[in-house]
Amino acid sequence: MNTAHRPRRLAATVLAAALAGTGLTVAVAPAAHAAASDVVAKLPISTYSAMAVDSVHQRVYVADSNTDYYYNPGNIAVYDFQGERVTTISTQYYVSGLALSADSSTLYVGGRTQILAFDTTTHQQTGTTNVSVDICGRSLAQSGGRLHFTTPYGTTDSCATVPTNLDTLTGTTYTRTGWNDFGVLQLEAGAGDRMLMGQPLNARAANPFLTVFDASGDTLVRNAARRFADADGRGALNLKDMAFSADGSKVAVADASYGTRLLNTADLSDAATGYPALPAGATASAVAFGGDGTYVARGAAATGATPDLLVQPADPTDATAPLEFAFEGSLDGDRVAPRGLEWSADGSRLFAVTTNASGSQYWLHVIQPPAVQYDTRFAGELTHSPSGAVAGEPLAVRGRLELDGPAPSEPLKVRATRTDATGTHDLGTATVRSDGTFTVLDEPDLVGEATYTVSFLGDLTHRPATDLTHTVTVGKAPTAIALTAPAEASLSGGVRITGTFTAQGKALPERATLKVERTDRLGSGTLSSVTVAADGTFTIDDLPRTRRETTYTVSWPGDDLHQPSTAAATVYVTR
Repeated sequence: MNTAHRPRRLAATVLAAALAGTGLTVAVAPAAHAAASDVVAKLPISTYSAMAVDSVHQRVYVADSNTDYYYNPGNIAVYDFQGERVTTISTQYYVSGLALSADSSTLYVGGRTQILAFDTTTHQQTGTTNVSVDICGRSLAQSGGRLHFTTPYGTTDSCATVPTNLDTLTGTTYTRTGWNDFGVLQLEAGAGDRMLMGQPLNARAANPFLTVFDASGDTLVRNAARRFADADGRGALNLKDMAFSADGSKVAVADASYGTRLLNTADLSDAATGYPALPAGATASAVAFGGDGTYVARGAAATGATPDLLVQPADPTDATAPLEFAFEGSLDGDRVAPRGLEWSADGSRLFAVTTNASGSQYWLHVIQPPAVQYDTRFAGELTHSPSGAVAGEPLAVRGRLELDGPAPSEPLKVRATRTDATGTHDLGTATVRSDGTFTVLDEPDLVGEATYTVSFLGDLTHRPATDLTHTVTVGKAPTAIALTAPAEASLSGGVRITGTFTAQGKALPERATLKVERTDRLGSGTLSSVTVAADGTFTIDDLPRTRRETTYTVSWPGDDLHQPSTAAATVYVTR
């Protein structure tokens, strides 16, 4: 039965929008704005052990685990690169772990008491080597021209802490290497006859290890090794998956407690630049490098619209935004399964095994990231309005982004920052309209020069654009005083003047206190100050000291963000 969905386009900026006929959602910015082809096949298994990709014959092998009962049969589902099921390889007893020979002519399968060999053209069994009994599931890796495999042995209820040996198959003879530890140890092969062995976190391994072997000789030689917990026991490795980079110089680790670790293969030290953290709420479950070294895929377990899969440049210094997938639904699974990511040799296809929350159903996704990147650039200079920017008032910075290649399926976004005397401030993202224009909205809160920087980080289809900057001189916000005074008053009746004080921009931290001066034919003097009410009004009451014209001047000195203001009113005073 063919269970593949037909290819469809996925827009990587739709926020929690289920695609027609599927439960797959794709995360919101800063996800990439490219599109990718995704085919989904429902796997005929209820447990999962391993996946192997044969790029020579364009076949994908997915093995169940099924180790919970000694006499369970084994199944390996075989698909082509279009997601169509080719056949199913069935075995008498359960299988676990897969590995391909260097020329992809033979598929090695870890059986309960045997290592099985199958021809990758006919899918017929071609060899059987008896080995020690496996109860909990093997891990296989082809490195240095030989097959290496683990042999955990114990009861099914003790698999988490089972003692596990590392064995090597040469021809039809297997030998015990002497390397062993507790837990179901995992293997991964890499360029240059390298092989990783990692230990899952378990009750008998509070500080698990990761180590690199040189598999080029007759015996395995351990090179770099690392345990990750500090002196207080914090930071221990919680291994879910591991992978070598295409050239073998780096190791990426899916650590459920940490995220994605990027290490130097030579000594397993932290790489100078690592990958950004996974989205909040996502727990690392898988990792794989593209065979051509272009991309890395990072799988996770997450819920809702939180991405479960990120596809991004393998170079950690490349800030191109990732393509993000959020799996949520009965037709696509809910998360990426541990060890559930593999690439084709040329990096043109990513194969992802997803599972539901209970781990009882599995799906195979065939994803084709866009292979071509197009140039982008900012056209012209940035502009701003209003022309006279003031502190605490809205300011719009406008520009235009030009794109080569096809129009994106969803609007792109640019990121903006403002740099002033207090540092650099993130202004978030602005949507690019269909004509390439965008508007960054801000409210500067400091007088002086403010430099706006607009960036487009690119995506899997578009290269980043060179940042564009624009400097704005931000002035103090204006204030105003308005007075209402009688034309004439008497010495006996006194003078009452009312007024309003207004201030634009940022609200004053306290109510304004106004200075009041009186000037008459006897000279000038300062009266009692008045405090402006919450609604901006104030009242001045005065008993004049002499007849004739008397002028009242009301002023406010301004502050760091506001201009000063003044107003005057003249009253003719009679007896």
